[in-house]
Amino acid sequence: MKNIAIGVDVGGSHISCMGFDLESEQLLPESFSESHVNSHSSSDEVIKTWGNVIKKTIDKIGVNNLAGIGFAMPGPFDYVNGVSCFNGQNGKYEHTYGMNVRERLTEFLNLSQPVKIRFINDAIAFALGEAKFGKAKTNKSILSITLGTGFGSAFIKNGVPVVDGNEVPQDGCLWHLPFENATADDYFSTRGLINRFEQKTGYKCDGVKDIVALCETNPDAKQLFADFGKSIGVFLNPWIQKSSIDVIVLGGNISRAYPLFGEAMQTYFDSENVSAEIVLSDLKEKSAFMGSAILIDDKTYENILPVLIKLK
Repeated sequence: MKNIAIGVDVGGSHISCMGFDLESEQLLPESFSESHVNSHSSSDEVIKTWGNVIKKTIDKIGVNNLAGIGFAMPGPFDYVNGVSCFNGQNGKYEHTYGMNVRERLTEFLNLSQPVKIRFINDAIAFALGEAKFGKAKTNKSILSITLGTGFGSAFIKNGVPVVDGNEVPQDGCLWHLPFENATADDYFSTRGLINRFEQKTGYKCDGVKDIVALCETNPDAKQLFADFGKSIGVFLNPWIQKSSIDVIVLGGNISRAYPLFGEAMQTYFDSENVSAEIVLSDLKEKSAFMGSAILIDDKTYENILPVLIKLK
């Protein structure tokens, strides 16, 4: 019985994947594989790196059990047809532009039976994983946010992503919207925190962890996170109201610093009578594995396909 799907999480510098049993709805941690990726290398090299990692996980689960492969893939990407639209503007995978990833991977994996390979936006994959298996699974209207090297977001209503209409911004994405003389992606990200801390103190940190470590002794570091918490509240509030959000799920590396910015965020929401609950993802990157692996279930895919078509 082919009941194991592989969920694949593609990042700008890494790829990781894990098997997921579609019947028991359980991840198989022992099937985990990962690799560094040079996203500026040739399309052949990228396919080789991705394919070799996926092969490792196929070997661990057994090829006879493989139901299909679901990708959590950053944009721009043609999710329905499996074609790369990376044009160099976002600094990764520019040499894969126009490549049919589905065809190239099928060829590289060289499996005796053709296998389903499906794609979804990485932020939506994370949100679906949370909506179906995480802390948000009892909620009807969810806003999922990933805070890290970039600012990922997705709106889910009754288990289906929302990418158009008056309740959400274009494609259900928030990263490109303006905030504080920049974009939300510039502000609510690792580089945003590092840059603002440097502007305030003259000290350039290597990462957010460095700033977190300074919080006990450095009032500027502490204030930076308090400002971050209030600012994210201010930024999200209009969309929370428009979409009648029940719960906000926070993921990504910066969410680990929630004890430093959560109080300011909650205080702002209280002052605006925002009743949405804020929860931190327990699943973390596992959400993306789950949210992409469930694409291999045909019924789930049929529900999500109309959304993927709009994302082209």
